[in-house]
Amino acid sequence: MTDRVPLGIALMIGFCVIAPMLDAFAKLAAETIPVGQITTARFIVQAAIMAPVCMIMGFGLRLDPRLLGQMTLRALCLIGSTYCFVAAVSRMPIADALAIAFVEPFILLILGKFLFGDEVGPRRIAASVVGFGGSLLVIQPSFSAFGYWALFPLGTAVLFALYMLVTRGLSRKIHPLPMQFHTATVATAICVPITWIADITAIPTLDPVMPEGIFWVWLFGVGACSAASHGLMTYALRFAPSATLAPLHYLEIVSAAILGFLIFQDFPNLLTWTGIAIIVSSGLYIVHRERMTARSASVTLPPSGQNRA
Repeated sequence: MTDRVPLGIALMIGFCVIAPMLDAFAKLAAETIPVGQITTARFIVQAAIMAPVCMIMGFGLRLDPRLLGQMTLRALCLIGSTYCFVAAVSRMPIADALAIAFVEPFILLILGKFLFGDEVGPRRIAASVVGFGGSLLVIQPSFSAFGYWALFPLGTAVLFALYMLVTRGLSRKIHPLPMQFHTATVATAICVPITWIADITAIPTLDPVMPEGIFWVWLFGVGACSAASHGLMTYALRFAPSATLAPLHYLEIVSAAILGFLIFQDFPNLLTWTGIAIIVSSGLYIVHRERMTARSASVTLPPSGQNRA
């Protein structure tokens, strides 16, 4: 298994490159297409791509009815997370929005403690508080410049943390590939009627429009990059431990900053970079503590050495 770790690392780096492309396509599409319609398009395209992939890989397309409730909850969390992030990048730089959304690991840590009784020591809680403080350095100037739109990435962080918790329960019952397909299918079944009903509303972020020209490409790009990036991450986790891959996830902020500058001429200011550095440092510290906790749990320790942080 060890000789496959480099492949897992390469796949994770691929995820960090492609995932911001999803955000860039969403930002481009949002110039004329409502956020709700972009969200719906993501799941339609993702389901269409994942269906043949699942069949080729030998997985059936039938969902076990016993998993429908959990799959629906997973889809709802992902719909909300996607909507919030697309709404954010439609108004603010991708790297800024992503930096704020990266408080998700801290939220996940706290939710895991209170919902699942995960043992979380004071040092990891302190790191979460510091990381969230770093996000405030990004939110404050963004809020001044973009108003309440700067708060949408926080919605993404909370909803994606819940999404990860639901995934944690489902991962023991279904393979990641059909899980992606079924999530996209259920999300499509939820989003399409909402989009159809929204056609008679005057809510700017929901009322759909007919895409024209290149905007069809942007919409397809959102779904295609979503399927590709999540597929890369899925297989990365099969070849390398999550503790090895977790630090690499922060490369996504770097690629998002580069992509935002090349396409939109957006580049984080010094205060934002300071906040990003604090968020990344806190996240890496938590990863370090997780590794130490896992290592200590694998050996028998005397009572005096059983405290965990």
